Amino acid sequence: MNKKAVVAMAFAAAAFIAPQWAAAKAGPANVDAARIAASQKDGANWLSHGRTYAEQRYSPLAKINDHNVDRLGLAWFADLDNDRGLEATPIVVDGVLYATLAWSRVFAADAATGKKLWEFDPGVEKSKGRHACCDVVNRGVAVWKGKVYVGTIDGRLIALDASSGKQIWSAQTTDNTLAYTITGAPRVVNGKVIIGNGGAELGVRGYFSAYDANSGKMAWRFYVVPGDPSKPQESPELEKALKTWNGEWWKYGGGGTAWNAMAYDPQLNLLYVGTGNGSPWNRQIRSPEGGDNLYLSSIVAVNADTGRMVWHYQTTPGDSWDFTATQDIILADMEINGKKRKVLMQAPKNGFFYVLDRQTGELLSAEKFGKVTWAERVDLKTGRPVETPGARYEKDPSVQWPGPFGAHNWQPMSFSPKTGLAYIPYHELPFVYSNGAKDFHYRPGAWNLGSGEENFTAFPREVASGALVAWDPVKQKAAWTAPYAFHWNGGTMATGGNLVFQGTADGRFVAYSADAGKKLWEFAAQTGVMAGPVTYSVGGKQYVAVMAGWGGAAGLIGGEATLAPGVRNISRLLVFALDGKEALPPIPVKKVVYTRIPQPVQASPETIAHGSRIFHTTCAMCHGVGAVSGGIIPDLRFSSDATRNAFDEIVLKGALHARGMASFGDILTGADLADVKAYIMDKEYADYMKSKEQRDKQNAQR
Repeated sequence: MNKKAVVAMAFAAAAFIAPQWAAAKAGPANVDAARIAASQKDGANWLSHGRTYAEQRYSPLAKINDHNVDRLGLAWFADLDNDRGLEATPIVVDGVLYATLAWSRVFAADAATGKKLWEFDPGVEKSKGRHACCDVVNRGVAVWKGKVYVGTIDGRLIALDASSGKQIWSAQTTDNTLAYTITGAPRVVNGKVIIGNGGAELGVRGYFSAYDANSGKMAWRFYVVPGDPSKPQESPELEKALKTWNGEWWKYGGGGTAWNAMAYDPQLNLLYVGTGNGSPWNRQIRSPEGGDNLYLSSIVAVNADTGRMVWHYQTTPGDSWDFTATQDIILADMEINGKKRKVLMQAPKNGFFYVLDRQTGELLSAEKFGKVTWAERVDLKTGRPVETPGARYEKDPSVQWPGPFGAHNWQPMSFSPKTGLAYIPYHELPFVYSNGAKDFHYRPGAWNLGSGEENFTAFPREVASGALVAWDPVKQKAAWTAPYAFHWNGGTMATGGNLVFQGTADGRFVAYSADAGKKLWEFAAQTGVMAGPVTYSVGGKQYVAVMAGWGGAAGLIGGEATLAPGVRNISRLLVFALDGKEALPPIPVKKVVYTRIPQPVQASPETIAHGSRIFHTTCAMCHGVGAVSGGIIPDLRFSSDATRNAFDEIVLKGALHARGMASFGDILTGADLADVKAYIMDKEYADYMKSKEQRDKQNAQR
């Protein structure tokens, strides 16, 4: 039996591998602080989310290098029981690979052969997917002293036995009646598991917490934004932050969710956490008289033992654009202006690349790494952006770059101490912001942005693109750029072999020379690759692995720009090595076929406009802007007549909640749903006529 058949059978079977094998070869994930520190020089394992506490996503391994990467081939692959986006960074310890799937499921596999060791399903109630703004994804696990830790989409933090996958303890970290979710990977610092949460778009108050790694008991919690000002605040930091808020923000949640970025300096004992956008997005609603709204869109440095803040830096004061600072935080030591500095680097959504002194929070530099129109520059004396006139859309709608997808989103960037360059997955996509404060009505459980929900009607293909940007953080300029035709490309990894790896939205996995940006190798992955790759060695042999599976925010929110790459979700774990000989099976071509000829909708423009607004504040985050699905969730333009006739049962009564389609009967009426249906059918007809015109034109040219 060949290796391909063995791997396929192993991942299809539910049975666990014999405990004797696990005890003898894998054992518990024997990881502690000393071992993570030692891995700075030893690249055999990938022990933490960013490989080390510095989160550089750089490996010193060099057996695969710029001279022989053309020999890189598929060593093995695993077809995964998964039909939603894959965003996890695998963890690899002593020849065992741990990773997560959608719905917060976890599996462990032999890192050299792909043989599955165990799997764990936390049994998330599928209707919780309604609260996941950006797909029911998970970015990975943490490991520590024989345990594997995962955060679940319904807000639990679960500890598993690393040798068997059996649950040891579970802690509910959120109020599950609210729209909190967890998609980010935990980190373990000083015996404490750090976990944040998401959900700001749907109206929650952000925080991150530390739990004892052995018992699951909460050690401390840091709230990002103040609560009700009539009540005592949880910390002196929040009392200070109160002065930067006004209005009744706490009724809308406030936002500031810490859903992704963390890094740790063991010498300073400082944990660095990136915080998110406001809730609602539009500051004119949550804080109508202005203010910086601390600690939204900030980097906060806290004492890892106590959770007390040491310093903070706000990248986007009074954020009104969804410019989160939840993008990767990377630590490094480098010479700046002739002086050795301990620095922190971040390229958040707002399009500026920040270099800070990580001891003090002092801003050292900040420059645009892409197209930015909302601000002219960052004033290095004040540390504040110099905003362009009209950027806050207080009176007139404003087209801004970047938009809510950001110039850089969650897709991991990396840094090579060998080249001194950071490798940024850059997205270029604008957005039309408009002031919805006058007509704003807060709806718990729905998108409450107040800044242009109605503009989520199309992401035109022509205005969307991407690139891999190799950024020099000392010179604060691009060293080289590899342009892409599409946005939402994957995370990056740099290696000691002078290589940088990245997956792409159009289904490729690519290797470039890290110093010069020359493309040296690529592999047809058959699906969009978003996740960050890793590399490791087993028995002296180096491997490169990546989770491949299209989805996430772009795959769900969709639109013409997301459909343009022409990929769909095929969920796999792909593992490469020199002279790998495996091959992926061919995939059938899937074309959109109209099963009926749409007819004009007999509804008023006002009805269709209302249906569009309801759709884009309730349905679009899964079924796509402009009712154009990104290919992950069913495209409602092509629903059968039977499905449309059952809309009331499905949408208002939750007939399909077990499949992830929750009831929206708490915020929608039958009249609302009728208008939504009219909008979808009108869009179906318009898109059909557009495609018909294109077909007729093509036929005439033949």
